[in-house]
Amino acid sequence: MRLKLETSKHSLCNPMVSVIMAPSRGFDRAISRPVLNYVCATCRTRTFTSTATLRSGHNRWSKIKHDKGKADAAKNRQRSIFAQEIATASKLFGPELSNNPRLADLITKAKREGFAKASIEAAVARGQGRSLNGNALESVTVEGILPNNVAVIVECETDNKLRTLADVRLVIKEAGGSSTPSSYLFTKKGRIVFEQKDGVGVEEALDAALEAGAIDVEDVEDGRIVVSTEPGDTKAAGEAVAKALDLQIATSEIVWEPNEDTKIGMPNEDAAQELGSFIDELQEKEATVQAVAMNIAQGALEAETWKDLQSRLSS
Repeated sequence: MRLKLETSKHSLCNPMVSVIMAPSRGFDRAISRPVLNYVCATCRTRTFTSTATLRSGHNRWSKIKHDKGKADAAKNRQRSIFAQEIATASKLFGPELSNNPRLADLITKAKREGFAKASIEAAVARGQGRSLNGNALESVTVEGILPNNVAVIVECETDNKLRTLADVRLVIKEAGGSSTPSSYLFTKKGRIVFEQKDGVGVEEALDAALEAGAIDVEDVEDGRIVVSTEPGDTKAAGEAVAKALDLQIATSEIVWEPNEDTKIGMPNEDAAQELGSFIDELQEKEATVQAVAMNIAQGALEAETWKDLQSRLSS
């Protein structure tokens, strides 16, 4: 038997010892295996490219996760809008579809968009002031302060007040905040949103709204008109404007609007993402949440990020 030392092109790197058997023992059974696993400093530092190593898999997953989060947020917002409009239609015109074409139309649209049957039934029942099992609902308001000194107000309608209070406070705590009074940073107002109608804008609605006791009138991107009132005038003002201009009421609710001089500007995208995650967690863990208000301003956020965050809030 003969021993033969074989090396790589660069001397001393990965030397191999070849065992060559005598022909009488079967040359075809010759084997070769490494006896050293040595790589010199020169070869260790030699690379095929001068560019930095990229973690493409991580970056790709981060983008997918970000896009999925935005899609889920949009779906949650759409479900929230359907729930509010169905509850409003049920409250104003009754739960019977045969006598309430507005409610029937909303339910048809909600089903088309994949809104769950149980959620539709719960929204109709809430408009009548009760839960799906027939228990009376009561309003619950939880106030708090989140990281970056952001004030938050969460409003719920529940048939189990103690459980809802505990659940909402726990989510605030897990987000790094505390349950503490914060309503003094907001102004409570009534807000009525009317369905879009050709030929009716802010100018056409202004006189009727002022006569009904409104304190502000504005329009939003989809052509709808929004009328703000004192909390106690919400229902009467909404009905008066709807009758005067032949408009359909989309939603009618009491909201907490942050005072301009107390708003907190968002310092960066991470802060906005944390607030968005807080809202998602809140809505996932506590199904009775009806509205979330925060005293925030755009600050350093890009327009798209700010719009996305605003769409999750009720104020």
